[in-house]
Amino acid sequence: MRKRVVAPAVLAVGFLAFTGTIQGAELKVMGDSPLGPALSKVADLYQREMQTQVELVLAPSPVVKQKIDAGETADLVIVQPDFVDELTKAGKVGAGDRPMIGRVGIGLGARSDSPPRDISTPEKLKQTLLSADTLSFNKVKSGNHFATVLERLGIAETLKPKIVRTSPIGIFEPVLKGTGNDIAAGTIPLIATTPGIKFLGPLPGDLQDYLTYTAVPLTSTQRREEAENFIRFLTSSKTKDIFAANGVN
Repeated sequence: MRKRVVAPAVLAVGFLAFTGTIQGAELKVMGDSPLGPALSKVADLYQREMQTQVELVLAPSPVVKQKIDAGETADLVIVQPDFVDELTKAGKVGAGDRPMIGRVGIGLGARSDSPPRDISTPEKLKQTLLSADTLSFNKVKSGNHFATVLERLGIAETLKPKIVRTSPIGIFEPVLKGTGNDIAAGTIPLIATTPGIKFLGPLPGDLQDYLTYTAVPLTSTQRREEAENFIRFLTSSKTKDIFAANGVN
């Protein structure tokens, strides 16, 4: 069986959507981008064990919701709970159980050829950020949290000329095009799996925050039983190690 992957494309509205399509897909799953590395491996395992082919459509949670609001169809969705609440109000998903799939933390990344940096304590994090040429982070939930971290460290105003706010995937462009002294803050799975980027570490201590994810079938699905089976698979012991190895706990 062949797996066809459509290359990522940056759309005009400023997000990057990745679609991994397995030919003859029987189940369509829309999910948040940080879950991509883990979900692709879980989907492969599900296909092998259950003989059900899966199509993944990945984009930031706000974009997933926009796509569904605009009429794009899928069998189930895996996004942050706030967006599930909004989809429920719109009648796109039903009320009821919303199993938590996992959570991802926030960390820093730099170009892979740059020197190591220690961010293991708030003070070391502060000094690392102050020494950066540019600091990029996104305009959605994880980036908004990181902005509060800068405030708590007392360096938000000092760093303001160096800050670049981007789309969730766009955080890496200033780093890859920089001098090697540029830093991106974002979700740990995306940092750890982006070519040319090395993971410096998670935000230390109580500066850390997590994005949580839940999975629910769409009311429009014609494959509700299969969607519910896949959700149970996501929360099974078989997938725990796969999620953990890809930054989801």
